Amino acid sequence: MADRCNTIRLYSFQTDVVYQVLKRDGICFSKEEYVRRKYQESAEVFVNAYSWFVKEAEKVVPKPEWAEYPYWAFTDLYNVDQTGEGHVLVLDVPIGEAVLFDMFDWTKIMQMHYIGENEPEEAAFSEELKNLGLTEFQVMTSNFYPEQKAKIQESWKRLFRHQKAIECGDTSGVHSVQAGLWRIKDEWIVK
Repeated sequence: MADRCNTIRLYSFQTDVVYQVLKRDGICFSKEEYVRRKYQESAEVFVNAYSWFVKEAEKVVPKPEWAEYPYWAFTDLYNVDQTGEGHVLVLDVPIGEAVLFDMFDWTKIMQMHYIGENEPEEAAFSEELKNLGLTEFQVMTSNFYPEQKAKIQESWKRLFRHQKAIECGDTSGVHSVQAGLWRIKDEWIVK
């Protein structure tokens, strides 16, 4: 991390187009159409999770007018998916510009899982659904289980539970830090 409680060092893999827009305009915003194009037939699951993220994350870090979806970044280069054509950007991002969370919690959301306060709570919820003959994915992709769906979606708000601690350099409760950035600015790129 760079200058604790002021900026955070992040790594993000971006396409050549993003890199060119940054060089041309100095700032770049992500759009829903990019996610749909990237994930194609799987896009609906991603769009549902991303749309939930946008609605909730803008309560943590306000979303600029031109932003639709976040760019993903990580504090550990190891977690950056570098497949495809593009560039790894090394960024020093002002702390107030980054939505910070545990990558493992985001993975749970992408898999339509419940996020408990702890593992026993998650296991108990899964067992509750199992006793009903259901899985979390079935609940989240159906219109038939509104009570269980509401519980799962409410649990997702725990994604942001580590924001303040991570902002000040405390990652003790986090497996791996991921960040959502509403924009990327050329001035953040470490030359």
